[in-house]
Amino acid sequence: MPVWLQAGSWGFVVASALLLGSALGWFIRFPPRAVAYVMAFGSGVLLAALSFDLVGDALEEAELSWVAGGFLAGAIAFSLINYRLNSYSVKHRKRSRHQQVTENNNGMAIAAGTLLDGVPESMAIGLLVASGGQLSWATIAAIFISNIPEALSSTAGMRRAGRSGWFMVRLWGGMALLSGVFAIIGAVFFGSAPDHIRALITCVAAGGIFAMVVETMIPEAFAETHELSGLIAATGFIIAVAMQVLDV
Repeated sequence: MPVWLQAGSWGFVVASALLLGSALGWFIRFPPRAVAYVMAFGSGVLLAALSFDLVGDALEEAELSWVAGGFLAGAIAFSLINYRLNSYSVKHRKRSRHQQVTENNNGMAIAAGTLLDGVPESMAIGLLVASGGQLSWATIAAIFISNIPEALSSTAGMRRAGRSGWFMVRLWGGMALLSGVFAIIGAVFFGSAPDHIRALITCVAAGGIFAMVVETMIPEAFAETHELSGLIAATGFIIAVAMQVLDV
């Protein structure tokens, strides 16, 4: 299988969690606390995964200045775009409570927020696959887990607003396909770049993911599990570290 197709396939598979989360949100009513537990756990796993698979690999290929510059650039880019998207429904796109969709364009706004969350993850997947880096199960699991509560909570809100099941399929299926496309872009345009350029782009993606976790996942987990969110996130982090050490 060509490398670009492998990258696209992994990008789509990881983002297919959006379809799973949407189906769960459509057919089952989960307590907000249960969704928040998953969010907290996923936050810890995702932070460990980006530390090892993205920033860790980049430090072996480039100087600290390239790593730091790329990481901060990614965080700045995500934060600025996320700030512009922070209407009420988009700001809480990962929350299962208080998720309301009352305007006709809010479904598209949520899609834009979801795409913003997914672009750095997909680009990172494409880079890792194309450059021969280690795409660990910890990384795959972290991104997969982080996508489920977002689609679950958003679907629940849009269903209450009268959106159809077919709309949900098109929305989240489209997001999954676009994630595969961005993984292909990462593989094709940057996978064979010089080490320092590849490390730079990888860290831009890592910075975007880090900002996404801090600005969207952790706050929404804390909103429902503030007395346990730190412990749950720490559990996710150490499990991901163990997976890396055991080469899972």
